[in-house]
Amino acid sequence: MRNSYYFLSDVHLGLENRDKEWKKESLLIEALRSIREDAKELFIVGDLFDYWFEYKRVYQKGYFRTLSALHEITSSGIPVHYVIGNHDFMHRDFFEDVLQVRMHEDSIERTLDGKDFFISHGDGLIKDDYLYNILKKILRNKKIQFLYSLLHPDFGIWFASGSSKKSRESTVKYEKDPRDKLFDFSKGLIDKGKDYIIMGHTHKRAYEEYNNGYYINLGTWLKMPCLGRYRDGHFEFIDFSLTTDADTTK
Repeated sequence: MRNSYYFLSDVHLGLENRDKEWKKESLLIEALRSIREDAKELFIVGDLFDYWFEYKRVYQKGYFRTLSALHEITSSGIPVHYVIGNHDFMHRDFFEDVLQVRMHEDSIERTLDGKDFFISHGDGLIKDDYLYNILKKILRNKKIQFLYSLLHPDFGIWFASGSSKKSRESTVKYEKDPRDKLFDFSKGLIDKGKDYIIMGHTHKRAYEEYNNGYYINLGTWLKMPCLGRYRDGHFEFIDFSLTTDADTTK
């Protein structure tokens, strides 16, 4: 029975060395295949890859298994949504036309089983993200993306990889900050009637209740691989280990 909504964020495929990436991707594929029997929808909440830059006729090699697993999910009739994150430098039409994954440049506001959800990667929502918001406008500018796409793919993807490392420096800042500023932002949404706020970006896993709503941060697969699952009015984390079999914690 398909009665579960799944959430996934900040896997950052391509960041680490080849052996670690193979293990992480294998675990990701295991996770994706495990949801096919009961998934109603899957939401990828940004930064599935450490960087992604897609040309008109070229996309990055090395992720065939992940892309195939996503295609298996959509082919089985399960809708997949992808919220573009700060490491998703440019998506063209490959995900939508070939994989049938719906891309979202901004947050998703949906009612799921009677509850109001706000689903966002979280980048640009923190008040002091001034420099990043300027960078985001530049990176998302269609004219600039077109000019960048004129570069040879080997150089363009290499440069995107280097830029992703710079973007990660701001994430490290959020991880060290004792205050979760996305939680502060989420409180305002809950006060306006949202029931669940689902985010990633800061790599700080959280499940916080506030008034009559919940702020949930999916963390990162670099530390604690997990899926989020909402079913029968309850949210839980499904944890995976890079060294042991999957287990579920609430």
